[in-house]
Amino acid sequence: MSHSATRQLGRTDIQVPHLTFGGNVFGWTVDKDTSFSLLDALVEKGLWFIDTADVYSRWAPGNQGGESETIIGEWLKKSGKRDRIILATKVGIEMGPGKSGLAPGYIRQAVEDSLRRLQTDYIDLYQAHRDDQDTPLAESLATFDALIKEGKVRAIGASNYSAERLSEALDISDQHGLARYETLQPEYNLYDRQEYESGLEKVAIDNGLGVINYYSLASGFLSGKYRKAEDANKSQRGAKVVEQYLNARGERIIQALDDVAAAHQASPSQVALAWLIARPGITAPIVSATSLPQVDELVKATTLTLSADEIKQLADASRY
Repeated sequence: MSHSATRQLGRTDIQVPHLTFGGNVFGWTVDKDTSFSLLDALVEKGLWFIDTADVYSRWAPGNQGGESETIIGEWLKKSGKRDRIILATKVGIEMGPGKSGLAPGYIRQAVEDSLRRLQTDYIDLYQAHRDDQDTPLAESLATFDALIKEGKVRAIGASNYSAERLSEALDISDQHGLARYETLQPEYNLYDRQEYESGLEKVAIDNGLGVINYYSLASGFLSGKYRKAEDANKSQRGAKVVEQYLNARGERIIQALDDVAAAHQASPSQVALAWLIARPGITAPIVSATSLPQVDELVKATTLTLSADEIKQLADASRY
C-alpha cells in the first residue's frame, strides 16, 4: 500500500493509512525484539499509523504502565524513523495514585512523561482516553490547545466519549476558539454496532471527525476462530469472547463473513475489516498483530473491495 492509499484524519493536515495499528501489544504480548521487527514491517508495508496510550500495559503482571510507549521510543531512537510514522497516544486512565483524569496540571505532567518515554518532541494525535466528568471540558481543551500552540501535539482526539459529551466538547471548542477534538476512538465492529451507530456516528460525520475504532474484530470473534463452546480455550480471552458473541446472531455474522471471504479468497478477518473501511465516516479501524505473517494479513484487508451487495449481506446478517 503506497502513501496515496491514505485518508485525511478529521479536518487536520494529517494523512493516515486505512488501518491503525494498535500498540497495546508492545511490551505485553510481544517482547522488545519482536516489537521492533513488527514496527519495521509496519513502516515497510504501509501501516505506519501507530496508536498507543500511556497506560499500556499497566494491567499485565509485573508492568506499571508506559511499557508500550517506552518500546516505541527505543525503536524510534534506534531506527530514526520518527518522520515515517504517525504516532497517537492517550492520557487520562489511571497511571498511579493521583495520576488520572484530564485536569490541566495532570495533562501537562502526562504529556511530558509520554514525550520522554516516546523519545520524541511531538505527538501527532493526543487523545483523551476517556471522559473526565470532574474537569470542565473548557479547561481540558484549553490545555490541549496550548500544547498544540507549543508544538508538542499536532492534533487532539477523544476516546470513549458519549455522543452528548462529544457534541458539548465540540461546541465549547467552537465558542472559545480552542483546538477541537478531530478524532473519535469508539468501540465498533460488525457485531457491536448499536452504541456507535445510535448517536456517535452522526456526531462524527456531521463534524467531519476522523473515526479510528477499536475492537475492530470483536476481540478476535470476527476472525472465525471461535465457532463452538470448546473454542473458548483457544486464547486467554476465549471464554469471555465465546460467552459474549457465540449466539444465533454471532453465528449468522460468521456465516456471512465466510461466504464473502470465500468469494474473495480472503479470510473472515479481512472481510470484517474491509466492511469497516467501507463504512461512511470510518477513517482507519484499529487492528493488532503479534507476528509478521499477521501483518501481511492486515495489509491484504486494506486492498479488499467489497461490492454493495456484499456490504448489504454483512449488514443484514448483523442486524439486531
